[in-house]
Amino acid sequence: MDFVDNKIADRLGGVDFFNKSKDYKFESIKKEKEIIKNKYPNTKIIDMGVGEPDLAADINICKVLCQECSKLENRLYSDNGILEFQEAACSFLKKIYKLDNIDPSANIMHGIGSKPILAMLPMCFVNHGDVVLTTVPGYPVLATYSKFLGGHIYNLPLYKENNFYPDLNSIPDDILKKSKLLYINYPNNPTGQVATKEFYKRVVDFAYKNDILVVCDSAYSALTFDSEPLSFLSIDGAIDVGIEIHSLSKSFNMTGWRLAFIVSNPKVIKAYANVKGHTDSGQFRAIQKAGAYALNHPEIITKNCIKYSRRFDMLVDALCDIGFDATKPQGTFYCYVSIPKGTKSGYVFKNAQDASIYILKNALISTVPWDEGGSFLRFSVTFEACNQLQERCVIDDLKERLQKLELVF
Repeated sequence: MDFVDNKIADRLGGVDFFNKSKDYKFESIKKEKEIIKNKYPNTKIIDMGVGEPDLAADINICKVLCQECSKLENRLYSDNGILEFQEAACSFLKKIYKLDNIDPSANIMHGIGSKPILAMLPMCFVNHGDVVLTTVPGYPVLATYSKFLGGHIYNLPLYKENNFYPDLNSIPDDILKKSKLLYINYPNNPTGQVATKEFYKRVVDFAYKNDILVVCDSAYSALTFDSEPLSFLSIDGAIDVGIEIHSLSKSFNMTGWRLAFIVSNPKVIKAYANVKGHTDSGQFRAIQKAGAYALNHPEIITKNCIKYSRRFDMLVDALCDIGFDATKPQGTFYCYVSIPKGTKSGYVFKNAQDASIYILKNALISTVPWDEGGSFLRFSVTFEACNQLQERCVIDDLKERLQKLELVF
């Protein structure tokens, strides 16, 4: 046994960590892509699995960062944030979601991306033995940290036959009694489904009835097509039982900038601030000021929505021509489709992971597989293309490669 082995915490697997640890889902995919790139160095992978925007942040956002980064006053720790960013977030919520009565000081606090916020929230609310309800497939961070703290996870599958909404009525009474948090994510990654007011009202009623706090991950909330963006907090009473997390990563092409914010009632914000204050020293002030500029210019999001909508139209047509049962999603930048049965040559796909790897190895097309709630592949429209002509070329190439596989549906 190595010197470190018997010192690994039990929450990570203890002495078995180095033998049994599993790669984070997207890390596994990255490793597989590297193998393919080395095997076929002269053929470009069509990356439809990427989960971040293909373009850089708007040039004016970058200019603000450049202007602010050398100012002496911005060298300081920002701790739990600067008021300028909180005020911009408040204005954004009012302009995009029609949210009134939000106090930038009492109801909003920044985070170094939504991922750390989701990691810190269990520290605020989850005790050993508590149950956390979480939708699957989905982003695992809140569930992972809840398990680190001795919490238990109860998965709510997002089935196609239920329009990719969780069945809250299916949760056993003994689970409900122990449940502390409910995690939801709309517009949803990976299904592309958006929430309705009726769904959010059911969630709010559920939260009050069962004394459960709702964590609404709204990382994609402004990326919607043919419908207005909807905030969970727009529902009467939601702010008393809910937390909403907004990110600048997806909507403003700022993934690497690491900037997000949490919105809730003052008691939740105070608890989060306490944990955050012991965890980080805040995002660089210049980045927060650049983020404030972004939030004050939501027309940047509109440009992204137009681009993604156009790409979806092309992608969905191509996938349908091949045989996939594809429909244009209402939000996010993901198209979620059931896997093929196999190929005409007789290969039968065991699950989505199998189908995804087969397509990657034989067509050099990268997708993200999901096997919770059915077997599906996620195609992203954030593939690299500088203009509409290049977009068309990518989609045509994708279609041609997939056709050669002779997939059976």
